Amino acid sequence: MTLAPQAMDAARMLKPNDRIGILGGGQLGRMLAMAATRLGLRTIILCPDENCPAAIVADTHIVADYEDEAGLAALAEAARVVTYEFENVPAASVASLTRLGVHVAPGAKPLSIAQDRLNEKEFVRSLGGRTPDFYAVETLEDLRAGLAITGTPAILKTRRLGYDGKGQTRIGTDTDNLDQTWDAAIAHAWAEVGARPSILEAFVPFRCEISVIAARGVPGPDGTAPIAMYDPPKNDHRSGILWRSSVPAPVGTALIDDAKAMTRAMMEALDYVGVVGVEFFVLEDETLMVNEFAPRVHNSGHWTEAACAISQFENHIRAVAGWPLGDPARHSNTQMENLIGEDVRAWHDWLCAPDVLVNLYGKQEIRPGRKMGHVTRIMWKSEGDH
Repeated sequence: MTLAPQAMDAARMLKPNDRIGILGGGQLGRMLAMAATRLGLRTIILCPDENCPAAIVADTHIVADYEDEAGLAALAEAARVVTYEFENVPAASVASLTRLGVHVAPGAKPLSIAQDRLNEKEFVRSLGGRTPDFYAVETLEDLRAGLAITGTPAILKTRRLGYDGKGQTRIGTDTDNLDQTWDAAIAHAWAEVGARPSILEAFVPFRCEISVIAARGVPGPDGTAPIAMYDPPKNDHRSGILWRSSVPAPVGTALIDDAKAMTRAMMEALDYVGVVGVEFFVLEDETLMVNEFAPRVHNSGHWTEAACAISQFENHIRAVAGWPLGDPARHSNTQMENLIGEDVRAWHDWLCAPDVLVNLYGKQEIRPGRKMGHVTRIMWKSEGDH
């Protein structure tokens, strides 16, 4: 954990009752608005959905498309600083807000990198980080050529607009050695991702996945910035969607230090302000590969609202407001579980369970694969726990 220095640029520092703009009105925007309210800050969200989860808790809701110039102008007029709650916010929207004179944090650079999986992999490697082998795919012929390099199984992912297992498909091995069947499988995979620019990644037989949730504040007069890093959770997925995050993760201290060092290098290279989530594969030989990063608060950090005095949501608000970061230390072991689709119907049972924080997002329609809320179990530390 690195919290010093805490001296901030006075010109960038918000005061209580100032407004923070949020692009997006989903559950992450909702939890950011709740954290801001507790700190005496006001929020104004821009989201095209009148009934979005954040609408009920934000001070103001601009109902407009993300590229609507009038809506963006209204947001820029009302907010001292703007942030975003998901990485698929149009880059043009951030550019428009910047032209209108409002500061956007984390900003356009991390957004442009995270929105394109090829850029993301190249960025990580430019910093000395490891990633799965990959190959840029523009055509079906590129896919065939890439498979000769990555081997199978492999994962074909769209370069843009993919999350929670969407926009990707697995290509298996050619076990029956039938060329026509194999050709059909490749063509089917290409069609599944929409026959659009993609990235082919070699399959990594990892032991587990962990993530680092970290906050970086506004740099002080000497150019250095405070950084706060949470203990990494172990993440388990179902059907490509995060199901459970457990802290502490069953990995060694040296490996955790390596993951945090890579996260720090990424944040500093991006001159990042706010919270980031970086996902890592832990390999059988106790080494790491970067899977991906998200320039926003992260699902695998939801446990921090129950097991830390200062959650990831509060630290993101503190960072973009130019305020001192809070201590990310956890007071308890914990396990966060997403309520996906029909899981949310058990909300009453969860409310009756001891040592459980229930967070329901207020979404009006239950759909398969849709995150409807989450629950966090507190498992009190015993003597000797870290």
